[in-house]
Amino acid sequence: MDNNNIKMQSVDLNAWFGTKQALKDINISMKANTITAIIGPSGCGKSTFIRTLNRMHELAPTAKLTGQILLEGQNIYDPNVDPVMIRRRVGMVFQKPNPFPTMSIYDNVAAGLKLTGAHKNKNLDEIVKHSLQQATLWEEVKDDLKKPGTSISGGQQQRLCIARAIALKPEVIFMDEPTSALDPIASAKIEKLVVELKKNYTVAIVTHNMQQASRVSDYTAFMYLGSLIEFGATKDIFESPKNQLTERYITGEFG
Repeated sequence: MDNNNIKMQSVDLNAWFGTKQALKDINISMKANTITAIIGPSGCGKSTFIRTLNRMHELAPTAKLTGQILLEGQNIYDPNVDPVMIRRRVGMVFQKPNPFPTMSIYDNVAAGLKLTGAHKNKNLDEIVKHSLQQATLWEEVKDDLKKPGTSISGGQQQRLCIARAIALKPEVIFMDEPTSALDPIASAKIEKLVVELKKNYTVAIVTHNMQQASRVSDYTAFMYLGSLIEFGATKDIFESPKNQLTERYITGEFG
């Protein structure tokens, strides 16, 4: 991997919740404008890993972390780094669509900008429109912007959550099983969107769906029991994995 093009990386990353170690010496590098799939059985540390990458992990009262996470070479856990700024630069989309239920479609997209004060001296209408366009949702909702964010379908709600993340102009977007609650048609739209997003963002997607990982990602990381078992180009991981455990997981022997 070309070190000059690395957007974000974890270096000897360990994480705990209380006495339970959730991550063990994770070293992963994500290149700019690529998609990394993070696969592995439930409870292997996938969600914990991406939460450490935008400092959400530390919000848990018993959380502890060692090692480094570098965003363009800067350790995001340095004492002088503002976690709120990191969460703006590193967007997160969750498993279940979670639009703010009391807000309109428009206000859902604008919410992050207003919370962080980033909307000052900016044209909110333009940002909302552009974000919804990037999330391939504008044409479907442009006449219903005042309706509640929860009034649209599950797949549309998930794209609304992606638009909300995009509105803050992040550099990196992480998605934690973004299609697991959606039907196949809505899932296909999200997959197509994920591939589109890498033109402008560095993307990582946690998924249990092997076909999805092979379809959308450039690189794949396989995790098991808190450890990184194998990481490399998706084609190599799926066609000629180096580790027998990786092969067994991909072929459905366990997981």
